[in-house]
Amino acid sequence: MDRKYEPLPILTEEQIKCILESDNLDKLIILPLSIGEYHSDWKYAQDICVRLAVYPEPSVRANAILGLAYIARTKRQLEKDVVKPIVLKALRDEKEFQWRIIDAIDDINIFLNWNIEVNVSSE
Repeated sequence: MDRKYEPLPILTEEQIKCILESDNLDKLIILPLSIGEYHSDWKYAQDICVRLAVYPEPSVRANAILGLAYIARTKRQLEKDVVKPIVLKALRDEKEFQWRIIDAIDDINIFLNWNIEVNVSSE
């Protein structure tokens, strides 16, 4: 897979709604990063990331967790009782993208002054 780096799109709520309804994998992979970076409503962005954290495709789930880290960095706010269990589940379940989940947890811990422990076994 060739990686293509380009700026994240700034999406309107209508565009977000269309992406969520379309099931377009390429757009769903980018969606949590874009809303984490740019959306002004941290709660709305968090809710979308939480929704995508259970999407069938692992790359979307992993980016949903990274989107939560973007929200932590840009808005300095997340609901710990909602986010922490989702992040820890991703850490356990997403072996292919575990490095991304660990990076996201590190950022969340730094920007929100949380202490989510990263305990990974070498299975």
